[in-house]
Amino acid sequence: MNSTPKPETTGVPPDREQVESEFWRLCEVIAHLRSPEGCPWDRVQTLETIKPFTLEETYELLEAIDSGEDTAIVEELGDVLLQVMLDSQIGADEGRFSIVDVVRVITEKMIRRHPHVFSTENVEDAEAVKVTWERIKQTEGKPKKESKLDGLPKDLPALMAAARLQEKAAKVGYDFPHRDMLFAKLDEELNELREELYGDTNPEVTEIAIEATHTPDEKMEDEARRQRAEDELGDVLFVLANIARRWKLNPEEALRRTNAKFKRRFRAIELGLARVNKTVDEATLIEMEEQYQAEKLREKQQNS
Repeated sequence: MNSTPKPETTGVPPDREQVESEFWRLCEVIAHLRSPEGCPWDRVQTLETIKPFTLEETYELLEAIDSGEDTAIVEELGDVLLQVMLDSQIGADEGRFSIVDVVRVITEKMIRRHPHVFSTENVEDAEAVKVTWERIKQTEGKPKKESKLDGLPKDLPALMAAARLQEKAAKVGYDFPHRDMLFAKLDEELNELREELYGDTNPEVTEIAIEATHTPDEKMEDEARRQRAEDELGDVLFVLANIARRWKLNPEEALRRTNAKFKRRFRAIELGLARVNKTVDEATLIEMEEQYQAEKLREKQQNS
């Protein structure tokens, strides 16, 4: 897959002539797709209509990176680049901006926000770089923030937004003095959630038994109670995001990986049952759990 030999040093740009040739060819292809002789679908797209595709392609790139497969990563990076190119061509067709503006603005921004690289300013470490970055952002003529929490994209995934909001609050000192205190806060929020879900009764903790049957979940009939329970659930997730932040973990990435892990282990359940001529529809909960735990043990041994 890799047609580019690994450089002896990092930070080396690609061959200029090759970049110019390939990038110009891409510009031509995208422009032609939007032309009267081009693709009917591409011609009718607007910046608004292709927003969902941009988000989808970004998540597909993350999945490809998780796979570690260079071929997949290259393909998904290309799909993300396609979104940038199509957005830019739409902007050009509407007389608003072009890919040249996009490239120029980001190049100038990178130079401006890295004075320790492109100028004479000195920084001690990565944290100092972040401080410099934020300081320069404040001077770039963007709309004045009414709150210290302003500036996050409104469509940012909720867990990621929670961590970023708490990070912003922490910068002005609004934070738990010691991160260990967060676990007491988590217990508090879990208890409040439990109270809304169960009222005065305590949930019975039972192990999965052979005769266990699935009890249908019931929707809360009291809408006000349901909203209170949802609020308490939000508080639990908010504390978990804060725990992730204080331990330098990425909550969104953590949940993505757990989702992928569950899909992988559930597939192992299906394959394990298939070996004994059963399907998940025919198996008992105990049988499925045995397969799940077997796959969990196999992964643990493989990774040890």
